Amino acid sequence: MCSGKCTRYIGHSLVWFAVLCIVANILLYFPNGETKYAYDDHLSRFVWFFAGIVGGGLLILLPAFVFIGLEEDDCCGCSCGRDNYGKRCTMLSSIMAALIGIAGSGYCVIVAALGLAEGPKCSDSHGVWNYTFANTDGQYLLEPATWSQCYEPKNIVEWNVTLFSLLLTFGGTEFILCLIQVINGVLGGICGYCCSHQQQYDC
Repeated sequence: MCSGKCTRYIGHSLVWFAVLCIVANILLYFPNGETKYAYDDHLSRFVWFFAGIVGGGLLILLPAFVFIGLEEDDCCGCSCGRDNYGKRCTMLSSIMAALIGIAGSGYCVIVAALGLAEGPKCSDSHGVWNYTFANTDGQYLLEPATWSQCYEPKNIVEWNVTLFSLLLTFGGTEFILCLIQVINGVLGGICGYCCSHQQQYDC
């Protein structure tokens, strides 16, 4: 079934994106590979929202494994055997899993965007820790020359911009893939419905 092959491909792709989201989120806790900033609460508050670990990670792995599980011949619990009703049941049940993925990836995208807009928490020239770029409405992203206002952690602006941008990209891709699966599941369900009715008329 073509829709089933598409679903499995989406599932395998989501696994990789989920792992990348988790890794990117974990790296946000360790600027320059150091742990002291996490212990001293000198990280962006949006790092603690676990956007990549939970939203783009765990909540994506759940539907991903459901999609990959469609590789089996059974109907994931439906008592329809190998009948077209079973295929329809399987594809429609994958829609619910895809909606969970949409919620998780959407959360990841929103938090990453907010993290980029606010900027990192860093120490200024006076040794005061604050959100130096919070009032720039994200304009600091277009003015790299101003990034030197953050003295500590070193290169924290580049670190945050890179990792939050990756989370935004990965989360957005996951969102699109899950949305495709919703459409794919609907079409698969309709196809199974039409095929079953055609068989009845043929009989």
